[in-house]
Amino acid sequence: MQELWQNQSTNLFLWVPFLMTFGAGLYFNLPFEPKFILCTILFIISAALILFKINYLVRAISLLVFGFSYAAVFTNFINTPQIPHTLNNINITGIVKNIDYTTDKSRIYIKTSAENIQADKGNAIIRVSANNTITPPHIGDTISATVSLFRPSPADAPEAFDYARWAYFNHLTATGYLTDYETISEGDTSNISALRNYLHKKSNSFLVDTLVLGYKNAVPKSDGDVWTATGVGHVWSISGFHITLVSGWLFAIFYLIFRAIPIITKRIPARIPALICAWGGLLFYLFLSGVDIATVRAFIMATLVFAAFIFGRNAISMRNVCVAFCIIFFMNPHFVMQPGFQLSFAAIFGLIWLWNEVKPKMPNNKILKVIYTATLTSIVATIFTAPFVIAHFYSLPIYGLIGNLILLPIFSVAIMPLVMVGVFTSIFGWTGPIILAEKVYDFLLIAGNKIFELPYATITMPHIPNIAFSLIIIGFICMIFIRPLRIKINYILCSIFICCGILITISLPKPVFYATSDHELVAFVGSNGNLEFSKSRASNHYFTFDTWKQINNEPAGTKNIRRKPVDGLWRYNTTNFNLVYIQKFVPLQKTIVELCRNENVDYIVSYFNINAPKCKNKILRGGMIIYPSGKITHVHHNRLWHNPR
Repeated sequence: MQELWQNQSTNLFLWVPFLMTFGAGLYFNLPFEPKFILCTILFIISAALILFKINYLVRAISLLVFGFSYAAVFTNFINTPQIPHTLNNINITGIVKNIDYTTDKSRIYIKTSAENIQADKGNAIIRVSANNTITPPHIGDTISATVSLFRPSPADAPEAFDYARWAYFNHLTATGYLTDYETISEGDTSNISALRNYLHKKSNSFLVDTLVLGYKNAVPKSDGDVWTATGVGHVWSISGFHITLVSGWLFAIFYLIFRAIPIITKRIPARIPALICAWGGLLFYLFLSGVDIATVRAFIMATLVFAAFIFGRNAISMRNVCVAFCIIFFMNPHFVMQPGFQLSFAAIFGLIWLWNEVKPKMPNNKILKVIYTATLTSIVATIFTAPFVIAHFYSLPIYGLIGNLILLPIFSVAIMPLVMVGVFTSIFGWTGPIILAEKVYDFLLIAGNKIFELPYATITMPHIPNIAFSLIIIGFICMIFIRPLRIKINYILCSIFICCGILITISLPKPVFYATSDHELVAFVGSNGNLEFSKSRASNHYFTFDTWKQINNEPAGTKNIRRKPVDGLWRYNTTNFNLVYIQKFVPLQKTIVELCRNENVDYIVSYFNINAPKCKNKILRGGMIIYPSGKITHVHHNRLWHNPR
């Protein structure tokens, strides 16, 4: 055992970002908000312990506590303003900070005074949608607008996506829609935002909007479903794929230029100024694409790789990836909870482990070598990202390997270069390259549809509880970080942790009843195993339907089945409990006494607040799910990102 431990000495740093991440994850998933003073004290103590040379176990615990306390302190210092309730048709004045163009509407980000929208002091960012009948303003314009605003929705079930938390950490105060606006003054036309707006209008292409300008929703939704099922949906979010291509092209161009200048190459290798200039080009691309976190993450990684090349160090290493991981964690600890962050780093860690540690034997034939490399890369990336895809999207694309091998190379060698060239030529009025790129896109869409239409193209997967998800991640970490001796202890530990995670996921029962926190919408598991809802539509809970369906292992986007009430009541009888749901006041007034006295009624859920002391044990409040055994798990909405201060 001592020999095994000594063999890990060079890999101990690699555990640092994951220990901090597990600590932060624990904070974000707490059912209550810990005391700020206590978290501050823990932050100072744990930071001090990490810096001292102490026992490795104590240092590991300190890193876990540091991640927890850093996330707590960071959360308190963000202090994103929050609106107390829905605001209808209010007038605001603000500056347009960004615009996200989609196929059917524009999403306009406006910076306004928090006091104007009944939030806290300071400035607030709101996002409002405007349909295509409204010509969007320019970025940087000061406008007076009529808007309706809604608070970001909290989670609809335990461990489900919490949009309120995401919005809080991305400095978004409210969402809504814009009905009318008037431009008060035009903004500066010489900044990067004005350039993005100019290129959007000149190119007039969703490919440019997505692949260059970073607009996430420019691709038609029906097309997006095809790309997701074929495993290439990541190309529509500017990240490592795009940064790798652009950095390669820039380096090649500048390298050829500097090789042609003898006065430079006689003194320093041409690669050094080429790398520096390529990095400057990447920095420009980062701002041109909107500085999204996925792009920032890829840019940081590229910066470390460039620096390694310049100083003659190993460019692609686990240590460099962990350094990039830590940098992004300190920028915003909540990034580690977001799917893009997890998917990107899972793929990167898997690929570096494959080529640096496993070192598979390659065929001698060059063509076979290319095919073999592409296949292995796709397989490993798919395996390492699969748990995260399932955990966040409740589905798994089965033919992702085929899509990556067939479609991704064409994106790399045809669509991306044509779009990049087309952006430049569109400034001078020639959009030929963009038109050609769109024709290639149409051809790929046909091929993608063929894959999408294959049987079981996407399989609906069960909900993975947090504990099982953590065990699976630990399993992968053990496999890639633990250096074995004679016995492959890393593979053994990986198998144990992953199998435990799978067993927990399989054995976890599915809920049979769901309720939102305001009890406007509830769902029952019917006799056929599918969900039946108290409403077929609910504007305040638009995404709740699909969230509950996915937890119930149903495909999202299907028709919402409404269960009809009997005498104004929804009765749900199971082997272990009987429940009554009441949505209207008249049935409640007529039956509440009877329901309280009825021994066959175990739970009462009402849209209206009931004050009935004699049956308070029956009355359920707040968001919840109920399991077949009758166990109730509440959805907690008492964190800093849920309550306006």
